[in-house]
Amino acid sequence: MPGSFLQRRGAALFGYVGFILLGWSGLLLPSLIRSIEHDFGQSDAGIGVLYFLTAASYAAGSFGGGVLVERYGWRPVLGVATLLSAFGLAIQGFVPSWELFLLASLPRGLGSGAVDGGGNGLFLDLYPTGRGRALNLLHLFFSLGAFASPLVVGQLVDARAPWQAILVLSGLAWLPLAALLWIADLPGHRPAGGTQGRAPLRPLLPLLLLGTAIATYVGAEIGVSNWLVRFLDAAPLTVATLALALFWGGLTLGRLLSAVVADRFDHASFAIASTLVASIALVAAILVPVLPVAIALFAFVGFAFGPVYPLIMALAGERFPSRAAAVSGFLAGTSVVGSIVYPPVAGFLSVTIGLSIAMLGMAVLGFICAGALLVLATRTAPASSGQVAFGSSVPNAGGPGGGSDR
Repeated sequence: MPGSFLQRRGAALFGYVGFILLGWSGLLLPSLIRSIEHDFGQSDAGIGVLYFLTAASYAAGSFGGGVLVERYGWRPVLGVATLLSAFGLAIQGFVPSWELFLLASLPRGLGSGAVDGGGNGLFLDLYPTGRGRALNLLHLFFSLGAFASPLVVGQLVDARAPWQAILVLSGLAWLPLAALLWIADLPGHRPAGGTQGRAPLRPLLPLLLLGTAIATYVGAEIGVSNWLVRFLDAAPLTVATLALALFWGGLTLGRLLSAVVADRFDHASFAIASTLVASIALVAAILVPVLPVAIALFAFVGFAFGPVYPLIMALAGERFPSRAAAVSGFLAGTSVVGSIVYPPVAGFLSVTIGLSIAMLGMAVLGFICAGALLVLATRTAPASSGQVAFGSSVPNAGGPGGGSDR
């Protein structure tokens, strides 16, 4: 297995802390959406522009991060990325105008995207077996950060804490991660020998299907996350942010359960079933007229959505085992295409045909994701098959906490 025991544990610590911060930071704007709209005099359409710029720069960071890691190695690329994330968030807390607020979203998105894509690639390289478990554990920490963010932010804003201070302190929280990265015993080499002699990302069909699946999934997941507080506008802020926290709490539980059982099942079938169940539950959550029932359904949507993203990344590792950094960066960037396209558009749909209809579009994206994964499962095959049919059981193949890694 590539990487020493200490290297894997150092990389795991960076990944877990980094993904907690990614989750926390990613939920700041949706949690503060009412305060930001009020103080800058913006509508849902203006927030849509903010989401677009943040997502576009995040995608650029994800795409570029994977390529740069293959050329320069993990440490310098991820180190710069953490500093960009810190700088962007802190500046957003200081700027006095909407235009500067939008501009500050660019370094923040670039840094966060590179941490996302690089972190996934690092785990794919370090854990070539038991990838379902390894990736679910990594994204479990993203969910933990995302779960805590709206809960804490909602209470702070309700207590009259300045939302700008929340952004500044969140930016400063990235700085210890940069220090940890330079101290930790990370692999110092380029992944799997750098770019020399590396195979191209082919065949194209599985790559395109994986890209479609992850883009539509993220469009649905982030769409719900970005607009849920606004969708529950009739409820008090603390209730709306609680609903958002429960959505991410459901994601956390879904990934925790998946980390235990994912490698016992075929990854594609598991992801298809999870996506279909989540999409059906999302339709029900949007249409049900009873607030407590709707909130419970949104939490269940999160639970069912939980395993999907890490399982798609695991499927990518199975089909492109020699290009972990490049393919994870590509997919992390492609995933943000969903954030670029639909969640911002939902803001414009909200002021024209209504936010409820815009939210139903997120369920449609979930069904498209399941369809792409179904085609992937039936028309392509992994480079090496370590899985069994859906419903069968095999011993855990490894990964963080698995027998081969302790």
